[in-house]
Amino acid sequence: MNTTSLVEDTIAFVKETLKDAEAGHDWFHTQRVFRNALLIAKDEKVDVLVVSLGALLHDIADAKFHQGDETRGPKMAREFLSSLGVENEVIEKVCYIIEHISFKNSLGKMKRETHPPEMLVVQDADRLDAIGAIGIARAFHYGGFKNRALYDPDISPNLELTKEEYKNSKSPTINHFYEKLLLLKDKMNTKTGAKIALERHAFLLQYLEHFYAEWNGTQ
Repeated sequence: MNTTSLVEDTIAFVKETLKDAEAGHDWFHTQRVFRNALLIAKDEKVDVLVVSLGALLHDIADAKFHQGDETRGPKMAREFLSSLGVENEVIEKVCYIIEHISFKNSLGKMKRETHPPEMLVVQDADRLDAIGAIGIARAFHYGGFKNRALYDPDISPNLELTKEEYKNSKSPTINHFYEKLLLLKDKMNTKTGAKIALERHAFLLQYLEHFYAEWNGTQ
């Protein structure tokens, strides 16, 4: 199977698998990450096929929608890619991306881990979709999905979250800006990702300024 056909078959598989997914983690999220990843990959020395497949399959079974099972996604990806006769080396690299891409996996660690360049590209692409206008929309959509408060002045953000605390958090959506979204600008791995993140980060700050002004009745 040639690369184009493989990517097309993967797209079809993801579309079908995520057809009923929560809107912040659905096919359109995956499509945006895929496009971001290809853009970033242009300036990086990476295997574009691995980047493409990693981006397309990174949320094929997000653990937070599967009782916290972090093995389900890699297993599904492995079974799917194996059924298409994809080389084992490629499958292993794609599964590595799925296993390590999540923000929560970086919590509680003293220093950044060393990852393959393909993972760094896809991680940046995924993080870009968590900030800016779409990132804000996704945050509030997921907060509504989990029946969380928009904001509670009496509940302060926890800036020292562990992985388990992050996974089990029920804090207001505005807290999520401080506990994750505003941290992503300084966690980008690539020059292209970092450049795009700057503008989206600025939009987050502008949004929060307006939010608090409206909340407090000063604007």
